[in-house]
Amino acid sequence: MSDRSKAILARLPDPSGGRCLIALAGPPGSGKSSLAAPLVEQLTRRGRPAALVPMDGFHLDNRILAARGLLPRKGAPETFDAAGFLALIARLKHGEEVIAPCFDRDRDIAVAGAVEIPCSTKTVVVEGNYLLFDEAPWRSLAPLWDFSVFLDVAEEELRRRLVSRWKDHGLDDRAALERAEGNDLANAHRIRAARLPSTMTI
Repeated sequence: MSDRSKAILARLPDPSGGRCLIALAGPPGSGKSSLAAPLVEQLTRRGRPAALVPMDGFHLDNRILAARGLLPRKGAPETFDAAGFLALIARLKHGEEVIAPCFDRDRDIAVAGAVEIPCSTKTVVVEGNYLLFDEAPWRSLAPLWDFSVFLDVAEEELRRRLVSRWKDHGLDDRAALERAEGNDLANAHRIRAARLPSTMTI
């Protein structure tokens, strides 16, 4: 178990009978996905069955983004179905059974109906860029989190990770750097400039 997971588990509130929503927020490349899955696994091992809901499942389709002139900015706040995501989080908070989408990064598309969260799942880990983002309508999420974590990573490290990510997706060095600089790091700056308070920062 990583030190980051240990730090979160040590501070999580005890289950109160209702559903607990844990937010993992941070800029692109901060390690949200890498932390989220092991955290869900550790919670389940400790007798607290958990599910993972990624915000990326609410990416708008590339055809819609292209029609709106937003495809080069995919990943910015306006390229998500924010209203749909907020509605899903509200349903989770109320303890309902929820079927959520996920994101297939290799195919660069959202996949509907891919994540099942039954009523019996009392802990849900949600990960995404804009979970603690002080712009409408995203700021409406903040009161719904029982526990929130912001992953704060130095910009040079973000750049290194993001360039590596795009190279893994087939871009050459120049194109990978341009993609990281022109979109991902621009979103990171926006996230940091409008960051809401979190329960803890890692």
